[in-house]
Amino acid sequence: MQKDKNLYDVVIVGAGPAGLSAAIYMARAKYRTLVLEKGGIGGQITITSEVVNYPGVEKTSGKELTEHMRRQAVSFGAQFASAEVLDMELEQDVKVLHTTRGEYRALGVVLATGANPRKLGFKGEREFQGRGVAYCATCDGEFFTGLEVFVIGGGFAAVEEGIFLTKYAKKVTMIVREPDFTCAKSVADQVKGQDKIEVHFNTELVEAGGEQLLSHARFRNNQTGQEWSHEAGADGRFGIFVFAGYVPNTEWIPTVVERDRQGYLLTDMNRKTNLEGVYAAGDVCVKNLRQVVTAVSDGAVAATSLEKVVSALHAKLELPELWDAQEAAAQKSAEKEPASEGQEKAQTDRTSREEGFLSGEIRQQLQALCAKFEASVRLDAYLDDSPLAGEMRGFLRELEGISDRISWQEKPASEAGDRILPCIELVREDGKATGIRFHGVPGGHEFNSFVIALYNVAGPGQPLEEQVRRELTEIRKKVNLKVLVSLSCTMCPETVMSAQRAAALSDYVEAEMFDLAHFPRLKEKYQVMSVPCLVIDDGKTVFGKKNIEEMAALLQTTG
Repeated sequence: MQKDKNLYDVVIVGAGPAGLSAAIYMARAKYRTLVLEKGGIGGQITITSEVVNYPGVEKTSGKELTEHMRRQAVSFGAQFASAEVLDMELEQDVKVLHTTRGEYRALGVVLATGANPRKLGFKGEREFQGRGVAYCATCDGEFFTGLEVFVIGGGFAAVEEGIFLTKYAKKVTMIVREPDFTCAKSVADQVKGQDKIEVHFNTELVEAGGEQLLSHARFRNNQTGQEWSHEAGADGRFGIFVFAGYVPNTEWIPTVVERDRQGYLLTDMNRKTNLEGVYAAGDVCVKNLRQVVTAVSDGAVAATSLEKVVSALHAKLELPELWDAQEAAAQKSAEKEPASEGQEKAQTDRTSREEGFLSGEIRQQLQALCAKFEASVRLDAYLDDSPLAGEMRGFLRELEGISDRISWQEKPASEAGDRILPCIELVREDGKATGIRFHGVPGGHEFNSFVIALYNVAGPGQPLEEQVRRELTEIRKKVNLKVLVSLSCTMCPETVMSAQRAAALSDYVEAEMFDLAHFPRLKEKYQVMSVPCLVIDDGKTVFGKKNIEEMAALLQTTG
């Protein structure tokens, strides 16, 4: 077998503490290592503002801790790619991972996909998701500025998110089903020093209701049976944040990988699954303690166990060494020193005038992607006199010279028609507009959405299941999709990419991304209190991330 740039000794799916730990150990042992992450680096721990129980580190934040892990992995030569894994072939010696950035092959795979917030199923939960019911304080906290919020749950995540929400809410009421918090006392004690937080123990949420927005909720004391209600004040609304544990992120993993009844992956003491060369680590596994320290341990155990498997496969398949010292050095040198948490906003504000929107590493990645294009794509910019338009113009100027496959032109605002300004629209090589538009600079987590949109328009595009392709090509009625996002939201890009994948395939679908930070009138118009928010034909709103299968099903029922 010849050396292949898309063949790795190990591909790690997930960049939380478990995945990062596995990457450090594999890369340090000089195995060619790739980490795939569809959202942000760090996983659930990044919402934790204060970590004080990680051995050897007296005090840090989850974000800072995992950023150090990432930099350490890179220093040993690990590579990272922002991509969603769509499907995997895991039963042969060389595993195949089909992703939004193409196909990768590996001798070993570590599944470190973590877990997602659990929904409780109370009356009104589904109806008011995005209308007052939310699951991510980092993504949605700002929508509740000056309002009262209720936090449902008594575990570690509930306490952390409750404290975080005091930055925005005028009052936080914690609803805990048990007689006390279920997290460590040192964590729970942090609540006592918060003037804005009130706690109700032995209490459950029974029902949430209202008309268009959440306006009332009913609670019950599970010891006395006594019920009480909360009504929205003069502002007419309030919020409910649900933090009632997690469910493993395994729904998409092929069923050949064994799991328990709750969906957690079954492994042996070395974190090996039932398949040869396939390991799992972190919260996705069956285990007694789900903490960052055990996740890191899992990653190390999985990696060191996998080393033996990979070495044996090298001999069996007569493979050359995949690790390349020059490649590892280039990967390390391409890394930019990240800003501290306190410097991030200032750095963002300086970006366009000092460092630009595109780093050298990103330019290289774009050039490599453009080399795969089957056709050219043009970006038509419909700009106005707003500061946002100026930022968008600067972003487009930086794209010049990336590839002769990408060009852009500024169009007169008078030709914008019914387009909302400012916007960037993707146009095919034959001059036909795709209806894929970005209203804002596609930065943050949405940069990946922008790149994937280019790839889908220029071809060959992301692979699709035949049934999904058929459903999208059968659409015969015009439909407009507006995806309202926050650039800090890790769940938004999947919905943006799904909507725009549909638009790239169907002439009847328009898909627009709006950065709500610059379009507050849309937040008010559609009464958005959570992202991502999908607006269909300026009427129906759907909240929560949607993959391409779910998007196709929605479009089938539209109209």
